[in-house]
Amino acid sequence: MTAYQPAPGVLDACETHDAYDAVVLAGGSARRLGGADKPGVRVGGRALLDRVLSACAGAAATVVVADPRPTARPVRWVREDPPGGGPVAALDAGLRATTAPVVLVLSADLPFLDPATVTRLTSALAASGAEGALLRDAEGRDQPLVAAYRAEALRRALDRLAAEHGGTTEEAEQAGHGGSGGRGAQRGLAGLSLRRLTGELRLTRAEAPLAPFDCDTWDDIAAARARIREHEHVLDEWITAVKDELGIELDVDTGVLLDLARDAAHNVARPAAPLTTFLAGYAAGRAGGGPEEVAEAARKAAALALRWAEEETGKRTAPGGPAGDRDGTGPDAG
Repeated sequence: MTAYQPAPGVLDACETHDAYDAVVLAGGSARRLGGADKPGVRVGGRALLDRVLSACAGAAATVVVADPRPTARPVRWVREDPPGGGPVAALDAGLRATTAPVVLVLSADLPFLDPATVTRLTSALAASGAEGALLRDAEGRDQPLVAAYRAEALRRALDRLAAEHGGTTEEAEQAGHGGSGGRGAQRGLAGLSLRRLTGELRLTRAEAPLAPFDCDTWDDIAAARARIREHEHVLDEWITAVKDELGIELDVDTGVLLDLARDAAHNVARPAAPLTTFLAGYAAGRAGGGPEEVAEAARKAAALALRWAEEETGKRTAPGGPAGDRDGTGPDAG
């Protein structure tokens, strides 16, 4: 359905874009990748699934619908029953493990998803009053697996689909009429298209041109790997990968550290650059480890590097003239 403007008061104060859970669908068969383990394929040194989990790190709870595997962030694992029941059945299984009023729904193969896009989706949902906010791909097609939904609206839509296809509703299952096994098939959701589900919802759209890019083929994987190594992207990608690998949540101004490295290399010696930035980071960690501490340690070290250079080249000056004049020992003294 198309975007709409809500009536005054439609936004519930409790449904702010700050409170959301995430459901990541990671159990597909990856037929176009020859059956490869797509969530584990690495782009920029990180598994595709880990890249998605990093983007939605702000979720109160993250549920991954797939068989368990090691991940960079802790998640809750669930599985549609029977496995391989398709995206609607998988979403139904994941949604059951969430409690937030808003649920972010993502596929596990989005190499360029980032926290800013997640915020854009949840903010669009909150501002519009729609039941879902999703992205469009480069061809203008809706991408229901890069979206934020109001959880209750999504549950109602899943129940309607289940009823249409002869399955049980969630309420009936909770009342003990649906049993505990084979939920996806029993609810009539196995094999259904996600577009059948989103067609039941009032939707709005958000803009983030690159974020919907997904990796269905090896050509897609190659294109993603090539892009993150382009000059304008590689540094941010590398810093993000290192922080993810080391379990560091800190966001700092990398320009400050780059300036420090430049000053140390230029004013002292080239090997001083990495060692100085390491020492600045260590000092910042001992002082509390926040962005302010990093900036202050970098400022002190950069100032030291400049003083070092001034002494070496004799450029240091004082109000009375060159340094030698201050104590009367200049060339004209006496």
